[in-house]
Amino acid sequence: MVQTFTALTQPAQPETGIVSTGLGSYLPLVLLFGLAAAFAIFSATLGPLLGPRRYNKAKLEAYECGIEPSPQPVVGGGRVPVAYYLTAMLFILFDIEMVFLYPFAVAADALGVFGLVEIFLFIATVGFAYAYVWRRGGLDWN
Repeated sequence: MVQTFTALTQPAQPETGIVSTGLGSYLPLVLLFGLAAAFAIFSATLGPLLGPRRYNKAKLEAYECGIEPSPQPVVGGGRVPVAYYLTAMLFILFDIEMVFLYPFAVAADALGVFGLVEIFLFIATVGFAYAYVWRRGGLDWN
């Protein structure tokens, strides 16, 4: 009777005697970030010290796809056509939307009919946006 009463009134101690606060599971992540930061700092500081120092005029100029660099673009006095930005934004838009299809492909069995309906709605939305851009001439390159 005394042993049972003592066992009930005292809290149970873990077998190892170490009480975990739950933060120890983050130690590998903190070490990984520290290692990545140390490698970045090491690479950034050691590269210029050990790298070659043979500078010439060609290495210091801007590289423009193998053609002779010019101080300003020939057309428009330094302006870049808006079609470049529109094409880049459309690429980003459709690229990000297609990335959302990968989680569905992984979990298609678990989602069932709900997931199938949702993915059809998603594809319809992407198709509507594609048709709208196509109709407005956003994909025509002048």
